[in-house]
Amino acid sequence: MPISDCEVRDPRMRRTRQLLQGALMQLLGSKPFDDISVQDITDAATVNRATFYDHYTDKFALLEALIAGGFHRMLAERSVQYDGTCPSAAAAIILAACDYLATLRAAQGDCGNRRSNVEALEDAAMIAAIRRVLAHGMEKYTGVSEDRRAMRSAAASWAIYGAIKEWLNTPHRCLPDAVVPEIVAMVTPLLGAALAEHQAATGELTGHAH
Repeated sequence: MPISDCEVRDPRMRRTRQLLQGALMQLLGSKPFDDISVQDITDAATVNRATFYDHYTDKFALLEALIAGGFHRMLAERSVQYDGTCPSAAAAIILAACDYLATLRAAQGDCGNRRSNVEALEDAAMIAAIRRVLAHGMEKYTGVSEDRRAMRSAAASWAIYGAIKEWLNTPHRCLPDAVVPEIVAMVTPLLGAALAEHQAATGELTGHAH
């Protein structure tokens, strides 16, 4: 079974995936996603179909890896991670998501068939990426059941992405720095509740210095 891009350590595997993702990005600049075939991608990447399927189950999985991978790279470049210590720690993640999605939108164009064909897939990939980061930060919440942590990270990721998407679609939108505090305030009840439950269950102090 193909493994997640986040788990790839072999340099050759990383290079092949970079070739495939770069090929898809290049093709998206000239034709709708629905019209792009696996053969188109492998031809552009100069690899064979068997190699493609060694890494991705289909072109949809490749698109998800392309979108999510770019976001995770931005987080890594900015040394951003959600450590779960307080809800406001998510602010840097939200800002990165704003910047990343604005960059994607500018590259793809705001309208037209090419944009509409990938938008739903982009939404799902970004929500999953944000959820993955939040869930990782919540792993230390041993006083909260795994199911509850999963529910809160899922709800928070949808809320964060929905708010960013609304901001992104607003004509003459404000700068990301201006909207991030509002989004943090929206998701604090979700992220803060998980932390509070953990602290109550483990007897940890509830105060944090910021």
